[in-house]
Amino acid sequence: MPPCPPGLPLLGNVLQVPNRSWLQFEQWKTMYGPIFSLNMAGQSVIVLNTHKVAEDLLDRRSNIYSDRPRFIMACEILTGNCLMTFIPYGDLWRRLRRAAHADFNFRVVDKFQPIQAKEAASLVLDMLNDPDSWMEHLKRSTASCVLSSVYGWQRLGKDDPVVAKIHAHISRLGSSVLPGAYLVELFPFMKKFPSWIAKWKREGEGWHRKDTEMFEGFINGVSEKIVSSPLLVPRYDMSLIELTKATGRGGSSSSTFVESLIENQAKYGLTKKQTAWLAGTMFGAGAETTAASMIVFILAMTLYPSVMRKAQAEIDAVVGRDRVPNFRDEPSLPYIRAIVKETLRWRPVGPLGVPRRTSAEDWYEGYYIPKGAMILPNIWAMNRDPTIFPDFDEFRPERFLDPSGTIGVTPPETHSMGHVTYGFGRRICAGYNFANKEMFIDIAMLLWALNIEKAVDIHGEEIIPDRNDINEAGAVV
Repeated sequence: MPPCPPGLPLLGNVLQVPNRSWLQFEQWKTMYGPIFSLNMAGQSVIVLNTHKVAEDLLDRRSNIYSDRPRFIMACEILTGNCLMTFIPYGDLWRRLRRAAHADFNFRVVDKFQPIQAKEAASLVLDMLNDPDSWMEHLKRSTASCVLSSVYGWQRLGKDDPVVAKIHAHISRLGSSVLPGAYLVELFPFMKKFPSWIAKWKREGEGWHRKDTEMFEGFINGVSEKIVSSPLLVPRYDMSLIELTKATGRGGSSSSTFVESLIENQAKYGLTKKQTAWLAGTMFGAGAETTAASMIVFILAMTLYPSVMRKAQAEIDAVVGRDRVPNFRDEPSLPYIRAIVKETLRWRPVGPLGVPRRTSAEDWYEGYYIPKGAMILPNIWAMNRDPTIFPDFDEFRPERFLDPSGTIGVTPPETHSMGHVTYGFGRRICAGYNFANKEMFIDIAMLLWALNIEKAVDIHGEEIIPDRNDINEAGAVV
């Protein structure tokens, strides 16, 4: 097997893996190389630390590296084996993935652009009117954008309970996969305990029923006609009125994701419950991860004002001040596209992704990898590989442009993205095309409309945020 740090009898390396395990793995990479193993109380864990190793195994040998470990609480109890992210690799997963790919692949994802432009404009207005709540605005905006695209709903308000419900849902799932969260993961026989004596099981089943009712209620309402309230802006500010031109009032996407699912339900062989959970998966995962990435963008602009000013100069030269940016400007805004890539590379919101499991034994570079081993792609280390990104801790979008600053360039083995934040192989994020488009229009619109500056304390001194401060929420940080 790949080299392994010395551990303890029986426990192996369990006590050596801290909460922010990706940071420890990055250190071990320098000691044990591009691939190393861990003994987690008898469970073999293989950590992949370089683009080459991850591409060789997760992309080229995806037929045996696409399964998931058994997530008893997250997959079997909380989500009833309906969450595409956690279910084992097999027929159901392929049907769910096929259905998701049909509406979110790069050939058709542009149909959601009117919704994304509208939400970007609304986000700017919210930021201008209430800058102190910027983080809440980002969460609402990303949730509203995905919700509108998936279900065709109207724009969510800042305090809409749907936003709180979906973030609570994602938080429960994220917490349930943390090591040591539930003993049943170590002792699977505990799942057979009756619910009346196992509080954790009773509560999990209760949340599954509530979440199923929520998601099925969402798809039941797709066919209802929803009338949007008018967006009111101050009359005296013409620039804000210009923003409303991006609200898509003259047209909308041809169909929502759920409409397509319902029309093709028989084709994909999905039950109503599975359809509801697939839509809920796309909504929940898309809203949570994109919001986190946009928060990273705000941090970067605060710490790197020169990047912000350069981006604004590009926008002003291409767009001007008489209109707002739109998707037709994307080819002419290479620096904004590079900022999207650098945001996703600089601070990946899923530094270890979601674990894989080998469905067969394998050999790689002379190392034996047993069947049933847990595979962890160290996305954090790959996005910070000093052989590819020598100044990896700096936020520098220029790394993704040629010397002229007009042509995009990406390192090899990064799926032509410049990073591996979206994952690998058959398990790569199903909605990454949608997320890239949403981040582009949000960033372009925000930088066209406003400056992002450091806060000041009571003495007028600038407050410099900690670039390494994070909030862990399970698989998303």
